[in-house]
Amino acid sequence: MAELPKSVRNLILAFERLPGIGPKSAARLVFYLLNTPKNYVMDLAKLLVEFKDETKICKECFSVSDREICPICSDDKRNKKIICVVEKAIDVMAVESLGGFNGVYHVLGGVINPLEHVSPEDLKIHELVVKLKKMIEKGKKDEMEVILATNPTMEGEATALYIKKKIADLGIKITRIGSGLPMGADLEYADQATLSRALDGRRDI
Repeated sequence: MAELPKSVRNLILAFERLPGIGPKSAARLVFYLLNTPKNYVMDLAKLLVEFKDETKICKECFSVSDREICPICSDDKRNKKIICVVEKAIDVMAVESLGGFNGVYHVLGGVINPLEHVSPEDLKIHELVVKLKKMIEKGKKDEMEVILATNPTMEGEATALYIKKKIADLGIKITRIGSGLPMGADLEYADQATLSRALDGRRDI
């Protein structure tokens, strides 16, 4: 079998580094791009550069935005006393798609995972604690609620319990999303009905 050109091999290897993309999928993407007009590839490259240059991390919730403060955090109609803690920015999109949640978010940036060398210090847990303490100092303790909406995986559950221990002494309501999601599921892949049941069925922990 003839060896593939170096440029093709390199691009396949680059695609394999993306989550969920194996060698076969990477090769299919590369050969698809090989057979598309050059303008399409150039437009795609331009969009990737713009994406990196123009996408910002919200200073309040650490989700993605095109502003310093995202539209959700800057919306005065949102209930800032209810904070939904999620693993990734894409989980914000999943909850927002339900249309019924009127609180705000806090994106951790992952979960505690010793096998992947991810410790609590690598996540936005300290920032969450600081945010809650500042809200309490401003007299906003009444009706405050932290919804721990990490995924129902071993790592997600461990992260939720760790956060609970860190903020338990603050005396605010702490809840965990309900059992609408099966063990091992990800919020970003859940259908709206299942995710809605999980959010509505949240429980005190």
